[in-house]
Amino acid sequence: MCEILNRIWSRPRGEWTRVVRKELPAVAAQVVEELQRSTPAFSALSRRIGTEAARTAVEQALLLTLGLRPAPDAEHPRIPQQRRKPARVVTPMPGTRARQALFAALADDRCIPADVLAELAAQAGWPLPRRVRAVVLAGAGTGDAPAPAPHLVPPPSPQLTSQLAAALGQGLPGTVEADLCLLIPDPGPRARPALEAALDAALGGRPAAVGHSVPVAEAAASLRWARRLLGLGAAVCGPAERVAFVDDHLSDLLVLQDESLARALSARWLRPLDDLTPRQSERLEVTLLAWLESGGAPEAARTLNVHPQTVRYRLRQIEKLFGPAMREPHSRFELELALRSRRLMARARLLRSRAHGSARALGAAVHPLGAAGRAARVNGL
Repeated sequence: MCEILNRIWSRPRGEWTRVVRKELPAVAAQVVEELQRSTPAFSALSRRIGTEAARTAVEQALLLTLGLRPAPDAEHPRIPQQRRKPARVVTPMPGTRARQALFAALADDRCIPADVLAELAAQAGWPLPRRVRAVVLAGAGTGDAPAPAPHLVPPPSPQLTSQLAAALGQGLPGTVEADLCLLIPDPGPRARPALEAALDAALGGRPAAVGHSVPVAEAAASLRWARRLLGLGAAVCGPAERVAFVDDHLSDLLVLQDESLARALSARWLRPLDDLTPRQSERLEVTLLAWLESGGAPEAARTLNVHPQTVRYRLRQIEKLFGPAMREPHSRFELELALRSRRLMARARLLRSRAHGSARALGAAVHPLGAAGRAARVNGL
């Protein structure tokens, strides 16, 4: 920068802007190279959007810092200057780079000013909807997903994403840490059957997750939770649910938002079961959860497919172990959270072990209620 300043000051004042525009690309490239070496967050961002797009963004930031506007014939999309007056009309730019820049801005958790998003959208030729949903396809980026036999699912191709975008209408494709994603205008709750049908037809059985509806400026949240749901896979959704919607699994996602805290919650509230055998503990856990979820012994008995008297007998054992907590609403709420989180984490461990070809017995881990009901037909403990 000092060399540039020396060259600028050696020229007539009228040539300063031309010199800056000529020299700045090389400076931006050096800045990007240094940031990639020294700043992990910037390095990850540049990998996501491409080094050239990162260089363009840095060059743009330097121009804006110097109070200069982008050249009107710029080859690459620019980050627009913030201003109070209405945004100027921008001619959409050919190619995919403008859309990549827009997707990168929407996928970023940091707050992007509305006028910046509007101008990036104009450059990309993608009208900003009021609300969006994320669609994430199973692929290399979700390799830790506990779905059985993940090797049977080939990595999604960019062509598939483009076909999906075309099938769903105004879709904005992009990638997040190697996951192929798509932002689509939210069609509203009444249009969900049509959206599911379009996804099934376009995906051909490939697993995918659809994020919750959010304002367009919060698109990163829909992407984040769709990727989380796809990563959990059948542990939350069940093996038959190929296209999963975050809307259908909100409570499970909240419970598993932090597995370390979920384990701590389970350890705290389920400690009275520690001295039982694994078989005894499992039966009491599934009985207590069925009772908490259904609200009564007859309903829990129908859930578990056992006699109501069996449930009442087990509940007496549970009350001896847990004492007054069984009668306090807050304690019952936390008990249910602990039981549900333990069940979900056990299912995820089982599916992960199967996916790696080493299914193992989980001891006292809670099975899904259907399986637990079949295993719990014997009265008592």
